[in-house]
Amino acid sequence: MPQNTPPEVSGTLEAVYRSDWGRIVAALIAVFRDFDAAEEAAQEAFAAAADQWPASGVPEFPRAWLIQPARHKAIDRLRRQANFQEKMQTYLASGSGRISEEPNYDTAEIADDRLRLIFTCCHPALALEAQVALTLRTLCGLETEEIARAFLVPGPTMAQRLVRAKRKIRDAGIPYIVPEAKDLAARLDAVLAVIYLVFNEGYAATRGERLIRTDLSAEAIRLGRLVSALMSPQPPAEATGLLALMLLHDSRRDARLNEAGELVLLEEQDRTRWNQAQITEALPLVEGALRGGPGPYALQAAIAALHCQAARHEDTDWPQIMRLYDVLARVQPSPIISLNRAVAVAMVEGPHAGLAIMDALAARGDLENYHIFHAARAELLRRSGAREEAAKSYACALELVANDSERRYLERRLREVQARER
Repeated sequence: MPQNTPPEVSGTLEAVYRSDWGRIVAALIAVFRDFDAAEEAAQEAFAAAADQWPASGVPEFPRAWLIQPARHKAIDRLRRQANFQEKMQTYLASGSGRISEEPNYDTAEIADDRLRLIFTCCHPALALEAQVALTLRTLCGLETEEIARAFLVPGPTMAQRLVRAKRKIRDAGIPYIVPEAKDLAARLDAVLAVIYLVFNEGYAATRGERLIRTDLSAEAIRLGRLVSALMSPQPPAEATGLLALMLLHDSRRDARLNEAGELVLLEEQDRTRWNQAQITEALPLVEGALRGGPGPYALQAAIAALHCQAARHEDTDWPQIMRLYDVLARVQPSPIISLNRAVAVAMVEGPHAGLAIMDALAARGDLENYHIFHAARAELLRRSGAREEAAKSYACALELVANDSERRYLERRLREVQARER
């Protein structure tokens, strides 16, 4: 973005990028069936807006403004290709080429495009991780490095996966459609993983000033409801479990930040600010999901339910949470689940028991670049009285964190343990 872009223009563009990048790209892919061309056209449209809006003013409907030039950019790109005539005839025959002076960008239509995009990316011809990563890149506009951190792999490795996935979709002619009901099951694991990671990015943004991205959280919940509806009258237990999990986590949204925008830990949250309507909706879903499983999302939802049912932090049924994590670690073993289990063990058996698990994780090196690991370890070290070691772990977390809200919290904790050392 040009350095002299007025704050109101840059602020609007950043907001639209965060909330609507996926919608814009999905709308373009719906027309051109080309991921790279759609993304490039969208990027050029944002650049055009940065050049034109300072003089013309921010339009009433920024997303609609951006889609219009993006479509023109994509058409120009097709025109430069050798097979332009064939593609343009197909495009015009579909009726998509008729663009009026004041186009009607129906929100529901674009939302359907996003769902089609998820199912296109989550085709069984692609490896599961590639399906999820490609959808996160296209739907959320996450950077390659952010996706790489979610998968605990190097950035160049993730970049290669994304390139290969796009190429395979193009070369195999994978259709841009929601599959028939009989074909949904083959894609369900990937679709649910995408929705889960979209929600996670909304729940705790990888980078930026804000911790919570309500646009992504709300979109993930909407998609979760839509997938359950597509698979009705008896949606799979894991689809139900994921919806319950998202509703329960999102119910605590208003209590997770203080007035200064700093992170508030679960144990310190004002539970009267939790959304009881969402909790009430989710609890029966948890029970239904557990009867059909228990799968990973159902188990995580059951853990979240125990937190939400406790009127006070000290009322939390930590022994039951620890037992659920024991089952979850067997059903879906992963370093992050082991880390969460270590926290639960610490709450039941004391910080040293949790630290022993974390030390074993540290020895394997899987979470070396995961700032939450170092932050959680620092917290247990602080509670055990090892303040010097806690300060070192907080410092490690600070070197890795990219979200400003989390950074401020970690800086405050570091100052506290350093002050007590003196």
